[in-house]
Formats: sequence, C-alpha cells, structure tokens
Amino acid sequence: MSLAGRPTSKDVAQEAGVSQSTVSLVLGGKWEGRVSPATARGVRDAAERLGYRPNQAARNLRLGTTRTVLLLVPTLTAPFFGPVYTGAARVAARHGFGVVVSTWPDDAAGPADSPFGAQNEAIDGILASSMAVEALGDFRETPAVMLDSGPHAPRTDDYVPTVDFGVADGARAIVAHLAGLGHRRIGHVAAAVDQWTFHARGDALSAAVAALPGGRLTRSACAIDVTSAKDAAGRLLDGPDRPTALVCDDDLIAAGAYKAARARGLDIPADLSVTGVDDVLLATALEPELTTVRLPAEELGAQGMTALLDLLSGGHPAPRVLPGELIVRDSTAPPAR
Repeated sequence: MSLAGRPTSKDVAQEAGVSQSTVSLVLGGKWEGRVSPATARGVRDAAERLGYRPNQAARNLRLGTTRTVLLLVPTLTAPFFGPVYTGAARVAARHGFGVVVSTWPDDAAGPADSPFGAQNEAIDGILASSMAVEALGDFRETPAVMLDSGPHAPRTDDYVPTVDFGVADGARAIVAHLAGLGHRRIGHVAAAVDQWTFHARGDALSAAVAALPGGRLTRSACAIDVTSAKDAAGRLLDGPDRPTALVCDDDLIAAGAYKAARARGLDIPADLSVTGVDDVLLATALEPELTTVRLPAEELGAQGMTALLDLLSGGHPAPRVLPGELIVRDSTAPPAR
C-alpha cells in the first residue's frame, strides 16, 4: 500500500501475480492481443478486491496531455549530459513537447523518486540515462526509454526500449590503435561506477588486450574526478612493469592521468600515451590534445526522444546502438624504446 493507505498499481500487480505494465495495459483497456483474457480477468479481480482506482492524471498522461518528458541523469556536473538534453529537447520541441531534467545519483540505493508532487502526474514519459532499468521503480507505469544503460530482455508485456552506444567497439578500437603503435603494456584507469557502460567497455578492453601477443592489462579504479583519477593513474605508473599507455574511461579521468604523468616527469606521448572516452570540450583543451572515442551524446538524446515519441504513439521501437568514433590526436605515439 502507499503511504496514504491507497492501493497502487504495484499492489494490484503483486495481488494478481503480474507486472505493473500488465496492470496498466488491462486497466487502460489496451490489453487485447497482448495479454490473455484470463490474465485480464485476474487483474480486474485483483483491482476490485483491493479497491484500486487509477489515478486520473496518470490516465491523462497516456493521452499526451501534459506534453512533458522527464530526463533522468546521474549528475548535472558532467559535461556529457548537456548534449544529451540538447538532442532530446530539439526533437521534443518539433513535436510540441518540453523536457525537464532531474538527477538520479550513481550511488542511490533504491528506485527513483518523482521530482513532482505526485508520481506520474506531470509527465508523459521518461528518458533515463546511464542507470539500471530497475531504478525506475514506480516510474515503470510511465512510458520510458533507457539511454546508455545496456540491452536487456524483459518480458514482452514489460518492454522498455533502449538506445545505447557501441562502447565495446570503442574499447576495441582504442586497443587496436595502441597495438598498431606497438603498445603491449596497457593500464586501465577505470571509472568506479556501477553502470553498464563502464562494465561493457572494461570487459571489451580486457578481452582485446588479452588477445594481443604479449598483451598485459593492469587496472586501477577511481571516481570520475581529476584528483581521484590522478591518484589511480599514479598507482599504475608507480607499479612494476609500468604501462606504456593509459586507457581512461572518461576524458576527465584522462586529465587526471596527465597530472599523474607530469608529476613523475613523464612526457605525453613520448614516455606515455593516454586515451579517453566521450570527446567533450576538455579533450582539445588538454595539451597535447587527447586521443579519445567520440560518443554522439546529442544524437543519443535525439534518438531516445524519437523512440519515446514512437512508444507514446503505441509503437514498439526496436533497440538502437549508436557507434562511437576513434578520434586520434597527439596524446598517443609509439612507446619509447
């Protein structure tokens, strides 16, 4: 039950032994062809037993009456998420929708809370970036698209569309570039963030280095913060058999790696090659300019909004994967002999 003692659709779902999406389909009159008649009867019976009545505002949002979309991001301080918003807002505006932004921190322990006075009453849909689908919590009653959060295989009646980056291919491209220059001892300055995108690139990096003749990967984790990254990179550079190249999970982490290298009198790239991911403005502000994988953040937002509008119109948008692009600059060179 809710705190006010009023039954929710989650209560109905538990009573009927189905998902919340199934409850929404049945009580919204959209179950035919998607849910069996027996399941529909079970949901209606459960709702009647509990005395559940759908929130009218939540019903209205299915009709697109608020024309507002919520963009959930882990932080507003990371430069990556600004372009995500820009892309989403651009597509939304063409269709008469607005976008509001709220944060959902990486270290939050439970499902997301609504930034509004009442759950689902002020939004038509959700774009959730860089978070697990489980974190949507009660937002699962609202049409949602997951961005850069990883593919998943939910039940057909519990489908959440995804738009992801090809981060594994990006990691493989970095290794191929470094290997072509002659690097075999590679250090990974890894983001200590429990998100699919960092797990996927870390796994791909490990596999790609392991496939190199004589390849060796060492790893040190850090927060996405210059000071933390400097310390993590320093641990790798002070270790035995020092890496000749550092692969950083983020351009901001790469800035910390630059500081660690210079504190030890190492020249980039003569003594140490460094790479990043994202290609935010910082990548060209560093000296030398940073070799990095460009992830199309604005296109992520635009494609996510396009998928959400399709979902709101009754469609079933397929998963989408946006390729990254390796941008080679002056921070990488053959290892010193």
